[in-house]
Amino acid sequence: MGNDAVLRTSLVWLAAIMVLVGLYTQSLKKMAATYLFGMLAVGGVVLPDWKFFDRPVSQWCTLVSDDDNGSSQSVPQSFKLYPVRTVIYVAVYGFAFRKWWNFITSQN
Repeated sequence: MGNDAVLRTSLVWLAAIMVLVGLYTQSLKKMAATYLFGMLAVGGVVLPDWKFFDRPVSQWCTLVSDDDNGSSQSVPQSFKLYPVRTVIYVAVYGFAFRKWWNFITSQN
């Protein structure tokens, strides 16, 4: 990861959300679920090897070399929006968020 500040900020926000969930639900189990979901979400968005994933999905099964990405570009490649990758991220994170929200708001 190129920027540790993004990871630090994400973890601070996760800690704040965990405290709010803990205060709202009074449940250690739901706080732990929030931590697990948050760490997986942060890890899935912030930590991937963008040289590998910043390509069309059809090329994900091929190896990456330093020459493939055009390392002379000054704009970070992690902000490119490929439609298939965006659909995959929205589907996975949307499903996970819905499951987490249902668990947090349940009366158990």
